[in-house]
Amino acid sequence: MRLALGACLLVAMNGFAAEPALRFSIPDSWAMPVVQIERGRPTQGILHDLMASLATQVGTPAEFHVLARARVQAAMDHGEIDVRCYAAQSWLPNQAGDYVWSIPLFIQRDLLISREQPTLPVIPKDLPTQPIGTVLSYVYPSLQPLFDSHQLLRDDARNQEQVLQKLWAGRYRYAVSNQWTLDWFNQTLPPEQQLHSVAILQEQAVGCVIRNDPALPVQRVLRTLLRMKMSGEIDDLIGLYTGHRPTESAPQSYEAP
Repeated sequence: MRLALGACLLVAMNGFAAEPALRFSIPDSWAMPVVQIERGRPTQGILHDLMASLATQVGTPAEFHVLARARVQAAMDHGEIDVRCYAAQSWLPNQAGDYVWSIPLFIQRDLLISREQPTLPVIPKDLPTQPIGTVLSYVYPSLQPLFDSHQLLRDDARNQEQVLQKLWAGRYRYAVSNQWTLDWFNQTLPPEQQLHSVAILQEQAVGCVIRNDPALPVQRVLRTLLRMKMSGEIDDLIGLYTGHRPTESAPQSYEAP
């Protein structure tokens, strides 16, 4: 009997150890406080910590795949990754596979940034022809008509931090950044050298999307994300890295940033 019980326990332990990892995408365009990528691997940040906690609570290992942003959706469509976070359905209108979306977990606020604090409001459509700092492969619907008409010209960098570094160095007068990265960048600068938000371009509710594969614990992932949001764990992660917990309500607009 003891041998039988021992054999059953060994099988159960081996089964748990063999639990397949949840494979998460990490776009290499992200920057702190969203994620820190060192030597090709994520090491910290809001999304890194969320994904690691999610996998632990679901009961699976976490496996991170750092990819160029333009390759992320193709990797999901081909079954190379399982979970994509910090995304919105309106950004991905042509998904080829079967996917399930979580509840909204964050608010992304995209801003027009400048080195100078203007005395009057900045209206993008009134700007003269000039380059604007942008992230490679990112889509900015509110600015796209101005890019199409060549009134504004994209100056792409590989990630959000590089965009702000080029703006601070004077490569262009304006750039686009999300609120989190702007605040993170500014905390290392004296007040007189900090970058300024001059216009809100877009606010977007974002969450996670999971491949609807029978081999994946899809419902456990969704329930865990809901619990993490409702318990305040996700807002606490934001507060840990930004210094304040979010208080804003979900935006009315749901266009892609």
